[in-house]
Amino acid sequence: MAILATVFLSCAQDKQKAVKIKSPSVTKGMNNQQQRVQRALLWPPGFIWYMARKLPSVLFWGIRVVQLNVNQCRTRLPFTWRTKNPFRSIYFSALCGAAELASGALCLLHTSGAGSYSMLVTAFEAEFVKKATQTVTMECLDGHRIQEALQALEHPGDTCLLRMTVCGRHPDGETLAHFSITWSFKRKHS
Repeated sequence: MAILATVFLSCAQDKQKAVKIKSPSVTKGMNNQQQRVQRALLWPPGFIWYMARKLPSVLFWGIRVVQLNVNQCRTRLPFTWRTKNPFRSIYFSALCGAAELASGALCLLHTSGAGSYSMLVTAFEAEFVKKATQTVTMECLDGHRIQEALQALEHPGDTCLLRMTVCGRHPDGETLAHFSITWSFKRKHS
């Protein structure tokens, strides 16, 4: 399994052109490990490999990370038979999974190459404003807040809670849900 992971990651590095980064500002300020995580989550085979091992329900629902940088993350959840409930809208757990991934991928990016941290969702709140009857994009813009929170954890054992906001929208920009996800971070060692 470790050999497969190594081969797969090296393929991801060789296929940098598969993930087209439109602007140098997207990777500005990122260390090598963060750039590697970004490529793996944006490159479809890397994303599938990671999710198959860690979060298989994300693959079943068809969620994809469509944008990831130090400032923001966007995920997309399709409106298909896999996500549809009997009321002809997207099932709330699929919406919550896409929202959690938008915040979690951003957290993963910030903790990569920045020391050793554990992270865990400790609270989750959702407000559904409108019925989700189309593909949904989840957006989390709290990258700067994660960076500030991690910088405050100076010593092993230090912890903090960070409440992050994710907004779900239809393709026309209409807001359909707001999510508040509280992440707990603990610094393990330097």
